Amino acid sequence: MNLDRIVRLLGFRYATALLVLVALAALYGAASLSRPSADASAKGRRGPITSAVSVCPGHEGGRLSVQSYGAKDAPSGGRVDAVQTHAGTPVASINAAGQRWSKDMGTSDDSYTVRAGGGIAAGLEAEQTTHWSGGPDRGLAGVRCSRPATDLWFLGPGPIAADALDLYLTNVDSQPASVDVTALSGEGPLDTTEGLATPVEPYSTRVVRLGTSPEGLGDIVKTARDLTLHVHTTSGRVAASLRARSGEKKGVEWLPVSPAPAPSVLVPGIPSGPGQRRLLVAVPGDADARVKVQVLTPDGAFAPQGQDVLDAPAKTVSAVALESALSGKPAAVRLVADRPILAGFEADRGADIAYGTATEPLGTPDGPGRTTGGVVADDRFDSSLILTAPDGAASVQVVARGGQGAGAPREIRIPAGRTVETKIDAPAGGDQGFGIVITPRPGSAPVHAARTMATGKGDGYLFTVLPVAPAAATEWLPEAADSQGALLDG
Repeated sequence: MNLDRIVRLLGFRYATALLVLVALAALYGAASLSRPSADASAKGRRGPITSAVSVCPGHEGGRLSVQSYGAKDAPSGGRVDAVQTHAGTPVASINAAGQRWSKDMGTSDDSYTVRAGGGIAAGLEAEQTTHWSGGPDRGLAGVRCSRPATDLWFLGPGPIAADALDLYLTNVDSQPASVDVTALSGEGPLDTTEGLATPVEPYSTRVVRLGTSPEGLGDIVKTARDLTLHVHTTSGRVAASLRARSGEKKGVEWLPVSPAPAPSVLVPGIPSGPGQRRLLVAVPGDADARVKVQVLTPDGAFAPQGQDVLDAPAKTVSAVALESALSGKPAAVRLVADRPILAGFEADRGADIAYGTATEPLGTPDGPGRTTGGVVADDRFDSSLILTAPDGAASVQVVARGGQGAGAPREIRIPAGRTVETKIDAPAGGDQGFGIVITPRPGSAPVHAARTMATGKGDGYLFTVLPVAPAAATEWLPEAADSQGALLDG
């Protein structure tokens, strides 16, 4: 090889290396705009939420309801559209802050996607409710339409307690998603490779029947009385809803999505009245948890005798009967553990059953001068709020919306460490359904909330519980960074 050839070769190699470095710098520089470094993410500001999407499972019919938050200082404008997910057929739209839309839908093979853009997206709430007085789906059942995510948790009955468990997985994006479904039971983890890598095509819903198909964990799940379900995507994201058919005696109900495991949780909305009340606690980690239990009722907070501490095994669901401790009173349960846990409840009464879960509190900071409120989109029949203030006296304003506009604001006070149950009155023209907006008052301590809805009496009593999630109006916008430091430091 002569000298000229060697020089040309070296020059080509160095030029190639330089081009690679330039390309990597451009790539990482662009990436730093959308995924800032830890230093950059510490800086930024809160800005209004201007886009939102949620999925109502559809399929079985029922009523779809959408309620705009309509915070006074939220940006105006924008639009909300509801469409059939796969078909893309428009269903309804709203374009005014505080506006509500509701419609009884027929049975179809499709789910419904609700998309919002502009200021109206902040705090938007969408729900699906069914009411059947007879047949296999008898009962009053409601569910918050699910936000697409990569990790979702459910806590409730297993196949021993439910005739059928149907998991609805919806992909609202243009790329396929892959989903792993794993579970814990009262006997421990349900170890199986079934349920892994389930594909969900773009703009489609896949119904996974637990215990009756490989993607539904196969036969191993059939012996579970209580169940924790973890829905995790390895690519893409999905919205998930879980429906339990509990047989002729207890009807049908949707399970609420649980917050991520945490060492301290509060479960609101345990309804008043007769029937069984079971607390469910799951430990998803590898170590056992020691859990302190406190019950908060209208009479105050106390540790139930003989149930003040729960030793919960790792990777297991534990159940505690609470009806004797509650004596028919509405309540919340606070749990403090030395490990991250999940918690919820199961309540039956009359001919129906309902499920609840832990919630984040309303009244936490949501930007300068703002606190998070709550929204419920569908209220009918006998609707009540169950409000708990675990750490200090709280006060909220409740406004009903629907029919001929908003009703008169009502202030509800919750003493520190207590639970208050209060009936919600329909506004003018809202006899067929209305929404409510819950706003913490200035100086209020955080409050946890759930809405109960009921109809019928005695053995024909039907009811459902909806945990109220914070209707955040703002989101954290980290300061953008365009430095190539990550490339040089890496």
